[in-house]
Amino acid sequence: MEQRRIRLAAVGDELLAGLGDPRALGWLGRVMARTRPENVWVESYSLAAPDEGTEALANRWLQEVGRRFAEGFENRLVIGLSDRDLDLELSTARSRLNLANILDGAAQMSVKVLVVGPPPGLDAERNRRLADLSAAFGDVTTRRKHVFVDTFTPLLAHEQWRHDLAANGGAPGQAGYGLMAWLVLHRGWFQWLDVPAPE
Repeated sequence: MEQRRIRLAAVGDELLAGLGDPRALGWLGRVMARTRPENVWVESYSLAAPDEGTEALANRWLQEVGRRFAEGFENRLVIGLSDRDLDLELSTARSRLNLANILDGAAQMSVKVLVVGPPPGLDAERNRRLADLSAAFGDVTTRRKHVFVDTFTPLLAHEQWRHDLAANGGAPGQAGYGLMAWLVLHRGWFQWLDVPAPE
């Protein structure tokens, strides 16, 4: 039986790079450490860009991801979305369109996508705006039959998450990235890869 070979390219912001994580893994590193399916070779390439909104992401993803994809692999795309569009004052409609363009481009290449939505911060007013943005991202993703992992809703009032952000100047630390990784692993990761979840 021929071994399956999966190649993941992940695009996103500084959270994808694990900024502020004392273990330097971030959520993606933790997820990959738990992804060791039998008879499946999985390799991952993280392409993070700090302070990036959906506009810049939509403009760069194809060139960067295309350099990592190859024949003979199941090429997959992971998108870690941020709250940056709020600072850039993009309309929700524009943010939706930017994500839709990425997902449609991936679909043309027959690439399956997993989208990880932006996690909440500590600012209640900003979180109210982010709730709408996260819901919009989820809607665009699921309408196109890709997998969306909502990190906003489960972490919004999560005591450990909020404590971790407060202790790290508003960014996740070890506990926060662990919580994000748990959500990704338990909200569709293994089904998306079409591999059995570990016991």
